[in-house]
Amino acid sequence: MRQFFVLVNLLIITAIQPLFAQQVFLSWSSSDVRYSERNVPDASKPVTRISLTTWRGERINAQSVLIPKTDMSGVKVVVSDLNSSSAVIPASAISTFFVRYVMTDELNKDGKGGCGVRPNKQDWDSLMVADMLDNKDIVDLNAGEIYPIWMKIWTPADAKPGKYKGTLLVTDENQLALTLNIELEVLNRTLPAPKEWGFHLDLWQNPYSAARIYGVPLWSDAHFEAMRPTMKTLADAGQKVITATIMHKPWNGQTEDFFDAMVNKIKCIDGTWKYDYTVFDRWVEFMMSLGIDRQINCYTLIPWALSFDYFDQATNRIQFVKAEPGSQAYSDYWSAFVKDFASHLRQKGWFEKTCIAMDERGLEAMKEAIKLIRSVEPEFKISLAGAYHAEIADEIHDLCLSFNHFFPESDLEARKSAGKISTVYTCCAEARPNTFTFSPPSEAASLGWFALAGNYDGYLRWAYNSWTADPVNDSRFRTWAAGDCYLVYPDGHSSIRMERLIEGIQDYEKFKILQKEYVASKSASKLNLLNRILSLFTAENLEREGSDAIVAKARAILNMKN
Repeated sequence: MRQFFVLVNLLIITAIQPLFAQQVFLSWSSSDVRYSERNVPDASKPVTRISLTTWRGERINAQSVLIPKTDMSGVKVVVSDLNSSSAVIPASAISTFFVRYVMTDELNKDGKGGCGVRPNKQDWDSLMVADMLDNKDIVDLNAGEIYPIWMKIWTPADAKPGKYKGTLLVTDENQLALTLNIELEVLNRTLPAPKEWGFHLDLWQNPYSAARIYGVPLWSDAHFEAMRPTMKTLADAGQKVITATIMHKPWNGQTEDFFDAMVNKIKCIDGTWKYDYTVFDRWVEFMMSLGIDRQINCYTLIPWALSFDYFDQATNRIQFVKAEPGSQAYSDYWSAFVKDFASHLRQKGWFEKTCIAMDERGLEAMKEAIKLIRSVEPEFKISLAGAYHAEIADEIHDLCLSFNHFFPESDLEARKSAGKISTVYTCCAEARPNTFTFSPPSEAASLGWFALAGNYDGYLRWAYNSWTADPVNDSRFRTWAAGDCYLVYPDGHSSIRMERLIEGIQDYEKFKILQKEYVASKSASKLNLLNRILSLFTAENLEREGSDAIVAKARAILNMKN
């Protein structure tokens, strides 16, 4: 009976659709397109059918575009179940979003990167581009404006392989009803759950930014609850690392909301030290409750400004000590802490997964910090994002190099054998690939492939949610290209960039699964095909062909039927 009514409704919709053809344009588009007022689609050629391919357990994305020729009220997007001859993927596995626009800018004038101070916004080419995924159920639309609609299908891990069909329906309060057809082929392969992915994802979290945006007291129950949707999105992306800060302004307050110490350091009247780990513990426990529990990176023993805070009982004030790594004052400040911190971490059962982390620090300073750590607690793991230094590489458990910098091949293999982590990062320095709000969306998807091509274990980016003053409306910042500071939006809103980044991480996992299978089965021709695809991911090819074409070619290989 239910199928009968679905059929009748589709017949009615098909009959009345021509009546609305002149007042609304609705078409499938490419998820590689980031719409703005500068790339209006060809409204004379709507695409009403899309064909998608997925593994079980995989998330895939598609985009359509809606352009009303008159104002519309009460607009809703509804997706049906996806049906095959013998199985159903429920509509609950599919999410749709209207894509909201945000102000962006551009690369530096030489086109070679996005670093540097940008005090005068009027000096930069600025425009509105589609990026934030808005999950409002009902919206009102203005005539003549472009409204992208993002669709995400999270294929159930137990879905039956086969071909499925369904529809995406757009309605309004005036009984408008327009449909787009969905065809989905589920392959007989399964992608594990995100928590099981091997890809080492390290997107730095900023809880201080969240407190400002949500208007809640720092570290209050309301603060943690407000962060939950945002951090759940991160967990669902396969995040492995908790970002913790063990000192005041480790990056010298470079973001809209500076990071503070999650550990209070108290110098007692008698000259001894004691430490309060209340905030640190609560933050770590919160993130672990969401499933992010592989590693804790604690910043830092070498801040950008060598000034270290503590509460002095003798003066009843916050004091700062300025000290260079290697000095006696530096040793006096950090040695007691490293010893006490290690003891606390062991009590909590977290020592083995914790790293003392440094970011883009010089070789000599790193040598001194390592020397101090090893003299106090030789088993402490150390993390560094920055340049490769052969002199200290063996000491670094989690070493992340900037894009287009590479480990010596022998060192990389030795690190893998020793269970060490070797990753790559992008920041404002890379013109492409990157995740600025003006970057082509496929560049985010390419990052997982570039990690594969470099034989890295994963990817790091310094800012997951270091939100600007008004992140929902303006992604520009006083330093760095727009979007450099964050990948997602407040209130649990994801972005085109974030969803495409997840696609690339999934591709990494799928590649590893196929590679392992082909090695076991001694399928030389299939292994050669995988390797040829990886060879496409070079900076030169990215410039010549563009990320859209390269990622599409690579993904097609992963989805080939055996």
